[in-house]
Amino acid sequence: MKEFKGKILCLDRSDINTDEIIPAKYLTEIEKKAMQPHLLEDLVLDGFNVKRDLKDVAIIVTRENFGCGSSREHAPWALEVNGIYVVIAQSFARIFRQNMFNCGMLAITLKKQEIDILFDCCKAGDTFLSVDVETSLIQVTAPDKNLTLGFAISEFDKTLVQTGGWLEYADKNY
Repeated sequence: MKEFKGKILCLDRSDINTDEIIPAKYLTEIEKKAMQPHLLEDLVLDGFNVKRDLKDVAIIVTRENFGCGSSREHAPWALEVNGIYVVIAQSFARIFRQNMFNCGMLAITLKKQEIDILFDCCKAGDTFLSVDVETSLIQVTAPDKNLTLGFAISEFDKTLVQTGGWLEYADKNY
């Protein structure tokens, strides 16, 4: 995939850990699909309702240190099976970030000021993003706002995303 787009969900909290992304009791599941209804079910955040707020979401925007806690691929898998291929945050836990790229998904780091702009857009109403991996640009469309933000991505991580993840990359190159 080279372009990702859709409605965003803003989770205004730092340190959302992998147990909140997908509770540990579901780690014995052998199929990704079995994790689908449990994404973020243990996340406690004022005003957040998992059944209402995840509907039609393609991109999550959050604060610092997203994906901290236990290192596991299940957290990106739970996002992926729910159609969420992009997480944008001020920072990520190192292993979670790499697991996202290894799964062919995007973990985009933006400055606090840019994250604040995205949260302001969320407050204004439905906000949609289009992320172009090739140009490293994010197009934001919100009520009364249209803007473009740039992001940095290494060439190797870009290649992982464009080929669909580590397994696809390895099959193609080894």
